[in-house]
Amino acid sequence: RRGEATSRDGAPQVVANDEDVARAAAVFKALGDSARLRLFDAIVAAAPGEICVCDLPDLELSQATISHHLRKLRDAGLVTSERRGTWVYYRSVPGSLDPVRELLGVESSRVAARTTLARS
Repeated sequence: RRGEATSRDGAPQVVANDEDVARAAAVFKALGDSARLRLFDAIVAAAPGEICVCDLPDLELSQATISHHLRKLRDAGLVTSERRGTWVYYRSVPGSLDPVRELLGVESSRVAARTTLARS
């Protein structure tokens, strides 16, 4: 997935391909809003389980705005949802942060550790 380029001094340099960069950019865009980041953090904290929308943190936003933010997280492939009666339950997608971690070369973080638990 990564290619090699040569820097001006001739040293090899690892570069990401266009597809990897686009995937990482979509994740960054989805998490670039503080409300979405807080929602995602709460969902990841429930991993490997799930969290009911009724148990998400109170962000003092309207229900429509919360739904909009959750839809953006779903569209970016960061979370999945399942409706059960009145409530919707959210679960983090295992490996959803891999494009960002690979691009940045980050191996461990609080979210990465939680996401890894979700894979089990």
